[in-house]
Amino acid sequence: MKITSVVVALVVAGALSALGQQGAVSDVKHGAKKAGEKIKEGVETVGEKTKQAAETVGEKTKETAETVAKRTKETVENTGEKAKETARTVHRKSSKASQKAKAQTTDE
Repeated sequence: MKITSVVVALVVAGALSALGQQGAVSDVKHGAKKAGEKIKEGVETVGEKTKQAAETVGEKTKETAETVAKRTKETVENTGEKAKETARTVHRKSSKASQKAKAQTTDE
């Protein structure tokens, strides 16, 4: 009977230690699962924030490009107008100069 009691005690002790290990393993699994969920949530949040930032940067870049294009167009138009005015002024001056030269030549 003593041997049977010892064997039963060993079997019970082994079963209890196995159950204890399974409990610890399940605790570790549960903790890892929770940590994985938190990491996933963090990655999703970072992804959303990155997407928002990229959209904002894209919008600002588009606005800046439109402003630069508009100002460049205005500058080109203004330069063209000033060139025309300069050409008219030069033409008038050269016409007056040639008329004076003709008048001087005729007088002589």
